[in-house]
Amino acid sequence: MSEKDYAPLSAACVRALHDKLYDKRKTAAFEIEKMVKEFATVNNTTQINRLLKVLGQDFATSQNAHARKGGLIGLAAVAIALGKDTSQYTVELIKPILACFSDADLRVRYYALESLYNVVKVARGSVLTHFADIFSALGKVATDPEQNVKNASELLDRLLKDIVTESTSFDLDGFIPLLRERLFTKSSFARQFVISWISVLDAVPDIDLILYLPELLDGLFLMLDDPMMEVKKMCDIVLGEFLRSIKNDPSRVDFSNMINILIAHAQERNDDMVQLTAITWIKEFVQLSGPLMLPYMSGIFTAVLPCLAYDTDARRNIKETATVVNFALLKLVESKECKVGDTSKDEENNGKHSLSIESILNVLTQNLLHNSVQTKVAVLKWIHHLYTRIPKQMYDYIDVLFPALLRTFSDPADEVVQQCLVVIAEVISSPNECAKNAEMNPYYSKFVISLLNSFNSNKSLLDERGSFIIRQLCVLLNAEEIYRTLAKILLKETNLKFASLMVEHLNMILLTSSELFELRTQLKELKTKESCDLFCCLYETWCHNPVATVALCLLSQCYNHVCDLIKLFANLEVTVEFLTEVDKLVQLIESPIFAYMRLDLLEVPCDRNLVRALYGLLMLLPQTEIFHKLHTRLSCIPSLHLHCDNKSQTEIKAIPARMKGIKYDVLLQHFQDVQQNHADYKKISRAKEVATINKELKNFEI
Repeated sequence: MSEKDYAPLSAACVRALHDKLYDKRKTAAFEIEKMVKEFATVNNTTQINRLLKVLGQDFATSQNAHARKGGLIGLAAVAIALGKDTSQYTVELIKPILACFSDADLRVRYYALESLYNVVKVARGSVLTHFADIFSALGKVATDPEQNVKNASELLDRLLKDIVTESTSFDLDGFIPLLRERLFTKSSFARQFVISWISVLDAVPDIDLILYLPELLDGLFLMLDDPMMEVKKMCDIVLGEFLRSIKNDPSRVDFSNMINILIAHAQERNDDMVQLTAITWIKEFVQLSGPLMLPYMSGIFTAVLPCLAYDTDARRNIKETATVVNFALLKLVESKECKVGDTSKDEENNGKHSLSIESILNVLTQNLLHNSVQTKVAVLKWIHHLYTRIPKQMYDYIDVLFPALLRTFSDPADEVVQQCLVVIAEVISSPNECAKNAEMNPYYSKFVISLLNSFNSNKSLLDERGSFIIRQLCVLLNAEEIYRTLAKILLKETNLKFASLMVEHLNMILLTSSELFELRTQLKELKTKESCDLFCCLYETWCHNPVATVALCLLSQCYNHVCDLIKLFANLEVTVEFLTEVDKLVQLIESPIFAYMRLDLLEVPCDRNLVRALYGLLMLLPQTEIFHKLHTRLSCIPSLHLHCDNKSQTEIKAIPARMKGIKYDVLLQHFQDVQQNHADYKKISRAKEVATINKELKNFEI
């Protein structure tokens, strides 16, 4: 190529720029520097532009790697020579240098960084108009596998940061989109580069990055999950600084545009650091912004409730922080600023401080299926809390909640079942919010029916949880009302086998549970018309189970009627199950529950009906251990009491006035009718079983 093509460079300078030796290229750079100074002195901009074009196009883009190196050192020499006038030529200087940042030759990349460093050092703030291009190029070089190239890029990076932090005209609005884009890089080294820039900018007093945090937060949390520990630490420090700034001045923070980002990252189960940091931020957001978080409660529940299940030391901090968030939300719902929205447009219709009940309940019912006891208990406490705070709105969703609550009865944890019963007790005991009068909540009987249906369809639930559930309901509600309602519903039960089984359970609970002491006392004394009505109500249903009926009458000291009942037992089908129930009753007679009845045997004159009743039970029993136990008890009665003459019979205690209103003949007839229904029911059931077996045999023969 002729000398004219490279003017104003001399032929010797051109050869030196093409040389493979650095020293010769450096000598050529000195010549260029001297030449440019002369051009600048006489203001010969034409020659300067010509020189920049030659170096930028003919050398920096040459196919020859050594020529590219020469072009880069030449461009740096031009900038050094121009000094403060470099600002007029920044495009011509920077553009060709940046093109060499991605050169295949690592030495070319290194010299490109060195060249741009010299240009930036001279031009200073003038290069900020090209900041986006320089930043993007530096971000790519940050991942360079060659250490020398990385070192050179770090020097240029530090210089550029100094210029940006000193400048009063830095375009932060234009830089944030570029920064946000880089946040989603997968390279750990590129992430280090981006985080360092955020850290530097955040430290500048005149730059308020909090205003741009909604655009940066998601990327920062993604970086917190980086496999390189150095990146995690850098990111954690930056996030910590941001959180301190938020706590110092919450008024300038856009909480609403960041909370969903935190909710998403708080569900990160594979990185404890990410999850803990996200939940910590959520905690601060709830405490600082208060009612602004109400529309996002369902999302916060999704993130926080599962964390209550953590029971390892490694995740203890996560659980404790989640517990604090849960408590803060409870307090928030109690605040006067809490409002309730009825549609998905809650914020639009009701303002920013509104709850979306439907979305909240969806999350809560989903978490009722969680494996953790702590999570399920927290969910149930929330449902109870909402019913106590906003009962009118919650009643709209009771039909959705009821099935989920009933399923919870089969939970293996007593704590969960007990809390579920607390919720149901609140629901069914509160006045009907929609009614115009103070009538009983319609869900009371609806719940009892649903509970019995659950027991009917799931016998294991009745066996394993039935007693616990009914006892807890009697504690939480009115025991008398519970038993009345159960009795009235069971009286109409068409599945007579289930009715008998249910009465057996209810009777055993009545006779043995400390929670029903007052109810037993009421039935034992029958002092009032109400207690007599209760006895008759229970009796009508207890007739489904003969032994339970006898137990109820013994409890109520209706000994004469017990004798009448036992006489009818001769007409009943005596099965193993029947004898087992008699066995259990005798054991109960020997328990503290019936201590008063045993003491009645010592009364003078003796209550012959009681003695006859006990002997009647004895005659029903085979001669087992229980038989001998009752026989021994009866042998303790003084013989004088068993051989009273007619005169002494008149001295037997009269029937208490309170019991005279009970129509025992009607009750006895009802007992017979019910037992006849059971007999007919068994015949029909057996006939169906035989028909089914015959049909199966017929099909088998075919």
